[in-house]
Amino acid sequence: MSGLDALVVVGASWVGPAMLVLARVGGFLAAVPVLGTRMVPMRIRAGLAVLLALVLLPVAVPDPAAWQGPPSALAVAGEVVLGLAMGFALQLVFAALVFGGQALGLGMGLGFASIVDPQNGVQVPVVSQFYVITAVLLFFAMNGHLLLVELLAESFRALPPGSGVLGAEAAGTLARWGARLIGYGVLVTLPAVTAILIVNLAFGVITRAAPQLNIFAVGFPVTLLVGLAVLGITLPVLLPRFGELLLDAAALVRAIGS
Repeated sequence: MSGLDALVVVGASWVGPAMLVLARVGGFLAAVPVLGTRMVPMRIRAGLAVLLALVLLPVAVPDPAAWQGPPSALAVAGEVVLGLAMGFALQLVFAALVFGGQALGLGMGLGFASIVDPQNGVQVPVVSQFYVITAVLLFFAMNGHLLLVELLAESFRALPPGSGVLGAEAAGTLARWGARLIGYGVLVTLPAVTAILIVNLAFGVITRAAPQLNIFAVGFPVTLLVGLAVLGITLPVLLPRFGELLLDAAALVRAIGS
């Protein structure tokens, strides 16, 4: 066998596992926050998926000679579903901030002010958009993009290509963690929401004491100013809370991909 023929045989042995690795990486990048959103063009996402698949291929497949033929369509679909589940678990972190921002925006009277979220292409309140932009900056500041690559590498070590099937236990874990979304969102904005609630209660007492006072003309600007002030004061709390959410989501991704 000539050197060219040997090279062709070796290259053909990598085709099957490369397809499975690309399927999992592609599904992961399609659902992961920041990198899998509309802010990143489709061509860049596709190129990034191919690049990550090539980088992770030696980690995922230490011995390509053990592979025989191309993978089945069911195996490729299982890898895509596993990657989507892992990315969706991280996406819930940003969804929790959006929910918390909606609760705070309604209390401040900014529920009617909505702008388009560049991540998902839907309208969200301005407070939610502020939290999302801050979370994106914190994500890169905390090397979240490196965490994504680490989680992918760990998933390939725990579940080699071809065995990536989302089991019932992993799906149940993902569903239960998604149910904690409301609690996480409220926890992030709890100080600001509490302050707004106290202001609204105070205006309720004032309304009872002085019914002739136009509470709508006075209460809205005061509530808005108090909400913005408390939002600025409690902003440093967002970093540790977001870090906790991200670590919990990373632990969930490890549980899904193992």
